[in-house]
Amino acid sequence: MDRSSPVPLYFQLSQQLEAAIEQGELAPGSLLGNEIDLAGRLGLSRPTVRQAIQSLVDKGLLVRRRGVGTQVVHSQVKRPLELSSLYDDLESAGQRPTTRVLRNTTEAAGAEIAAALGVTEGAEVALIERLRMAHGEPMAFLRNHLPVGLIPLDAGELEATGLYRLMRHAGITLHSARQTVGARAAGADEGERLGEPAGAPLLTMQRVTFDDTGRAVEFGSHVYRASRYSFEFQLLVRP
Repeated sequence: MDRSSPVPLYFQLSQQLEAAIEQGELAPGSLLGNEIDLAGRLGLSRPTVRQAIQSLVDKGLLVRRRGVGTQVVHSQVKRPLELSSLYDDLESAGQRPTTRVLRNTTEAAGAEIAAALGVTEGAEVALIERLRMAHGEPMAFLRNHLPVGLIPLDAGELEATGLYRLMRHAGITLHSARQTVGARAAGADEGERLGEPAGAPLLTMQRVTFDDTGRAVEFGSHVYRASRYSFEFQLLVRP
């Protein structure tokens, strides 16, 4: 802790604890100990430690449990708005991603899907529905439509790695995407699938991805737990 810094000590401590959580040094389920012990070990006042802990409780990274103490819940994944897969982003964040394939089939394209993929309405398209998890906890429900025959869609491979990685292995060069981010409340079934109560806030994302020839190769409609996930923007000032 830098006592000569103008940055408040509670904020320095909260930043250090948050970094330890995000880097996996404090794993989900870890106990921090009580405020008195922490204050003594760190040479800080109890109010300073309490304020630092409360800021992380407010962020959803820590929880106070009666009879247990202050416990690490999880780290929030911050996903940059760029053409990357959730699997790769979770892996880069040290989140140990796993996937459960719920559906792997074909269906007739509705108007929205047909327009996104550039096919005739009613044409057959591939449909994949997956539940993406980190540390065994649900993170997102992923629904993807692809042109039939674009790549082999083996359930085992879809559970072992990300869809974009499979595309790249098949020789497809992902070039650009058109993406929309939104939010809505969880329905009862949706909340149960993601481990959230009905009415909990969810982040939504729709994306049409194009290869280097301009062909639409994927239409994704994804739902994320807002308590575990956020999108990160980098804004540039226009001269």
